[in-house]
Amino acid sequence: MKKAFPYLLLAAMVILALVIKRCRTTPVNDNNPRRTHSETDNTNRNNGLDRRASYLEYTQHAKCRMECRHITRSEVEYILQNGEINYRKSEATGRPCPTYALEGYSPEHQHLRIVFAQCDYKTKVVTCIDLDQDFECHCPGDNNKHEQ
Repeated sequence: MKKAFPYLLLAAMVILALVIKRCRTTPVNDNNPRRTHSETDNTNRNNGLDRRASYLEYTQHAKCRMECRHITRSEVEYILQNGEINYRKSEATGRPCPTYALEGYSPEHQHLRIVFAQCDYKTKVVTCIDLDQDFECHCPGDNNKHEQ
């Protein structure tokens, strides 16, 4: 039995290591089953804008603005990837979620400002603005805020 003890201890350590590894790569949430804890462990999304479109979540307000202003999800993703941050319209030190206003021209030639809120494991699309053309939109909450 004394000779088998080191082998049993080694086997137990290997099993424990496999269990820990499996726990670290279980899905973070049901919204994105491909994203795992191990992927997010190395990403500090609270320090700067994460431009990966795979983590986008659209608010109801953003969806309404997109429909009203004829802005597609692919245009939003394009601006996220290629737009320039307008720091005057952003709150990069905002808590709990910093916001970034990105501006640029979409492939469809719309001059857009898209506001993103960067929160923990996701990036929310807050609103979408066409900078060259005024659209009359009637979205929920319009009476409570004035969009700039």
